[in-house]
Amino acid sequence: MTVYVVLLRGINVGRHKRIAMADLRRLLAGLGYRDVATHLQSGNAVVTSGDEGPAAVAAAVAEGLRDRCGLDVPVVVRTAETFAAAVSANPLEVVDPSRFLVLFCSGALDTHALTSLDMGRYPDERFAVTATEAYTVHEEGLRQARLPDVVARHTDGVVTGRNWRTVLRIAEMIR
Repeated sequence: MTVYVVLLRGINVGRHKRIAMADLRRLLAGLGYRDVATHLQSGNAVVTSGDEGPAAVAAAVAEGLRDRCGLDVPVVVRTAETFAAAVSANPLEVVDPSRFLVLFCSGALDTHALTSLDMGRYPDERFAVTATEAYTVHEEGLRQARLPDVVARHTDGVVTGRNWRTVLRIAEMIR
């Protein structure tokens, strides 16, 4: 059995794409996942399943949300091991967890294009990238953040971000 971290993009933000976490847990259990747990109201779940792989889990969850809830939601999935590795790989100092995001990408990042950015255009932001994650610091807060959108334009998949506090809480859940 494999433990997966399921990250839904854009859930319960504003009035659109609303789903109660109890309903999400029921949906995931109904899809055959075991040991289902959620964190916060923003679409973070940990499940146990066979070894079908993150892409298959993401597709099944997205299809379940579409078919059972009428929600078209991008889904990014990591195994517990790859999620923990992403936490360990963080190369930046976290001064304020609420101003630090990890952007999880379902596809590959164009690391060359991202590392070639003119950071003078983003004076209050810093970032570092790996093949599938970007770590971003936003000194003026997330409302002013521009780098997450830039990162999203340089991937061939879906991007969803979590602040550092949430990332650490999910890491605790998978231990």
